[in-house]
Amino acid sequence: MGTLTIAAAQFAPADDSAANLETVRAAAVDAAARGAALLVTPEYSSFFTAEIDDRFVAAAQPLDGPFVSGLQDIARDTGVALVVGIAETTEAATTEAATTGAATTAGPARFRNTLVAVLPTGELAATYRKVHLYDAFGSRESDRIESGDPEQLPVFELEGVRIGLETCYDLRFPEVTRRLAAPEHGAADVVVLPAEWVRGPGKEHHWRTLLTARAIENTVWVVGVGQTPPIGIGASVVLDPSGVAVAAAGSTPGTLVATVDTAVTDAVRRVNPSLGLRRYDVALRALPGGAARR
Repeated sequence: MGTLTIAAAQFAPADDSAANLETVRAAAVDAAARGAALLVTPEYSSFFTAEIDDRFVAAAQPLDGPFVSGLQDIARDTGVALVVGIAETTEAATTEAATTGAATTAGPARFRNTLVAVLPTGELAATYRKVHLYDAFGSRESDRIESGDPEQLPVFELEGVRIGLETCYDLRFPEVTRRLAAPEHGAADVVVLPAEWVRGPGKEHHWRTLLTARAIENTVWVVGVGQTPPIGIGASVVLDPSGVAVAAAGSTPGTLVATVDTAVTDAVRRVNPSLGLRRYDVALRALPGGAARR
């Protein structure tokens, strides 16, 4: 059993990576002052524009680039672990740049939508490259983003609590959270979900309903962290394993703090042992021709 105090900072990232890094730093300082051991920030915290285009590709950085290095400095300086959404260069672009000094020009320029988890020591504890790309509601992330390996199992441990990672549109696929939480897979105690949940008719209802469902059906803590307007909805929330909100935010920038307690998880699971009573497992879906869905 263990407890972990988590801060969720919601804001609207700019098209300026250096400025966004300072926003994360300020949130980490605030989180540390409020006793948090982990800070979670939204999807695309390193760089964001309303359109996913060449600007995103140009702003993408490798994991050893200045933005992640800055996050490592922040974690060491504040003693707070971080989960932050970044635009990461693809392997092809990184290789091409290293050998020719320029990005690859073969096909449309792409980047990865990546979460990085940084421990207070500065060590990179986990990464997660978004699997389910947002090709819905009029958007086409797959035109510019390289999907992650569906066999990723991004779970890391902090102060005895296991933390699973997923991103935004992944929320609409219940098997993602199930795989993170199931004891035979990720065995996560809490799932954190950075997002840029785009505003629109019914979208706020979808966000809160789906987050609550993922908490209830997996008897797991869930932390949803959204970008704020003008594009996102904000509405960050921490839900306990019964789906009860223990902390929630509106649409304005700010930070909420809540403590995850695995003793609560154990109590809920004694009453509702749904994970143990399952008759089905989660299996990787294959595309026609036998290729794994990516």
